[in-house]
Amino acid sequence: MIDEQLFDRVARRIEGYEKDMVKLQIELTAIPAIAPESGGDGEMKKAIFLWDVLARLGMTDLELIDAPDERVSSGRRPNIIVRYPGAAASSTEQTWIISHMDIVPPGELGLWNQDPYHAYVQDGYIIGRGVVDNQQDLVASLYALKACLDEGVQPERSPGLVFVSDEETASRWGLAYLLQHEHNPFTKRDLICVPDSGNEDGTLLEIAEKSILWVRFRTLGKQCHGSKPYLGKNAFLAASHLAVRLYAGLHERFTKSDPLFDPPLSTFEPTRKDANVPNVNTIPGEDNFYMDCRVLPLYDLSVVKQVMREVANEIEKEFGVTIEISPAQEVQAPEATDPQSLIVTALKQAIDRVYHVQATPQGIGAGTVAAYLRREGYPVAVWCRTTPTAHQPNENCLIANMIGNAKVFAHLFLQK
Repeated sequence: MIDEQLFDRVARRIEGYEKDMVKLQIELTAIPAIAPESGGDGEMKKAIFLWDVLARLGMTDLELIDAPDERVSSGRRPNIIVRYPGAAASSTEQTWIISHMDIVPPGELGLWNQDPYHAYVQDGYIIGRGVVDNQQDLVASLYALKACLDEGVQPERSPGLVFVSDEETASRWGLAYLLQHEHNPFTKRDLICVPDSGNEDGTLLEIAEKSILWVRFRTLGKQCHGSKPYLGKNAFLAASHLAVRLYAGLHERFTKSDPLFDPPLSTFEPTRKDANVPNVNTIPGEDNFYMDCRVLPLYDLSVVKQVMREVANEIEKEFGVTIEISPAQEVQAPEATDPQSLIVTALKQAIDRVYHVQATPQGIGAGTVAAYLRREGYPVAVWCRTTPTAHQPNENCLIANMIGNAKVFAHLFLQK
């Protein structure tokens, strides 16, 4: 249930914030928040800026939970919790929107039309690194909360926001840290939405994720001159055969499909390739590459790793090399969120009211922080209406999506 007249007033307020929301997007983009694994210094500067913005907008119940991390200059990875007292003083139930402050690096700068950290508006879009992943919905959730505050609303279920660090790598210093902290803000009665995955029409309502396995393959051979390959053992050549054989072998072994997911099959993709030797006329004695595997939950990742080892053993014998296998990230998918759970039905109602479409519970191959919540038994759904440009050059956010998503979040806040 919802007071439709009240929602209409809140929605109009959100529409009136458009210029401020765009301005905040541009300001946030100018403060890169990149994990140290990707060459950055973490999220502290962005968190300090956001804290000041929240205070200026009238958010007074703020909490900062820092995860210690000596790899960044501040020594801390910040996580911000924003609370809004609910109308029912006796109720401890809350509606949470969780977004992340960190972004991925821009990649090859020559592929961008302009500086990725100087966001600009063009044809109804904001363009810049991080504007859609995840600033679109960080800003949308913030202004959904502000609209309720400015309208003097006291929802029965208290709205709250969480801005986490470290989503783009492993969440060790972000949501995973919060869930184990003594001040963990969540309860199993809460409604939790993570707006970090979706599609262009807003019909994808994610309730399940594939398991994630990122693996480094280090091949050790023997370096020699390029003119005398018989004196060495070409690590690059062996690794190339390994990559091709892994790709074929894993797809042949793990063939089951699940129509809940898109794509419905497990995927095993060679991705990153590290440099080996700097010159052309040296045969490398070491080679490193990585695979990104998105595996259906019905498979145990230990079995996937076992097959990888079997293939690597074959390559070792054929080429006389040694192959080391080390997971860079390993997340076994938890059980899916119940498609009949309250967060799913509440989101479907809000999406229909704002966008006039029927959202469908589905599974995805990408990973979000929702997996950590599901593992601990929290009912959580992942949703946003978005452009498919995350991690790409000229990443963009459709301003209309940012406004519309804010209305969806406000609708969630106001539901009884």
